[in-house]
Amino acid sequence: MTKYALVGDVGGTNARLALCNVENGDITQAKTYSGLDFPSLEAVVVHYLKEHNAVVTDGCIAIACPITGDWVAMTNHTWQFSISEMKKNLAFEHLEIINDFTAVSMAIPMIKKEHLIKFGGEEPVAGKPIAVYGAGTGLGVAHLVHVDKRWVSLPGEGGHVDFAPNSEEEGIILEELRGEIGHVSAERVLSGPGLVNLYRAIVKSDGREPERYEPKDITERALEDSCTDCRRALSLFCVIMGRFGGNLALTLGCFGGVYIAGGIVPRFLEFFKASGFRGGFEDKGRFKDYVKDIPVYLITHDQPGLLGAGAHLRQTLGQII
Repeated sequence: MTKYALVGDVGGTNARLALCNVENGDITQAKTYSGLDFPSLEAVVVHYLKEHNAVVTDGCIAIACPITGDWVAMTNHTWQFSISEMKKNLAFEHLEIINDFTAVSMAIPMIKKEHLIKFGGEEPVAGKPIAVYGAGTGLGVAHLVHVDKRWVSLPGEGGHVDFAPNSEEEGIILEELRGEIGHVSAERVLSGPGLVNLYRAIVKSDGREPERYEPKDITERALEDSCTDCRRALSLFCVIMGRFGGNLALTLGCFGGVYIAGGIVPRFLEFFKASGFRGGFEDKGRFKDYVKDIPVYLITHDQPGLLGAGAHLRQTLGQII
């Protein structure tokens, strides 16, 4: 009889839940819920299990926030809970709560080539460290290394490192944002709200008043070429994405590849392909040759968080991924 486990991917906006075949990692019965419709994550899980008439005893849920102990408080949501208490209430034998980019990183060994788009570089080097990052509601970052037949994800909060401009235009953006919000992290420019910040800083630095645009408004106007400021903001976003990815590659020697996840980039894929992304990635001065062969991939799989949560749980249960 097939054994299933609960897997989840919870962001600042939505909670995606599914069942994972413990033997082969296949994901089925995926459903997305609005985080605004439920008072707690536990309530969503209970609703999902009842709705699908599923009986499981193991689960792994990836969440967009730091996981440092038993108490979890989401960064971009009001949900807070104790992992041990939730496990007890659900009557689970195993309940793993992991960072969302820990899950995305664990998905990489499971992702097939048809779910990847390559942006420069050569082939990845087997056994070398991997980096994954992605812009969505926030900016997630993780690394992945292979040690003694196990994949080990190295989670962190790399999205909150300092924004490091490397051009006159980027320097102007930094000064404008610093005056408005104080500390300027990478997430302040590489996320949905970050795209808005870039647009606002471009307009305000020219002495004009910005429109009240949402991220999708900026993207649409940039792609239509109906707003020069929006197009500049999106172009700058792509270059800074490249710079940030190159920084990750330098930090851990990621010759296993750098992977981009998150919901923003696929919305303007053709624009991204023609942008200065790869130039920003390789713009490392004396270390340009160090990063030039490192491949960058965009993950196009529609459920990498669920896939990775399943991989993490299966490995925890003793399987070799």
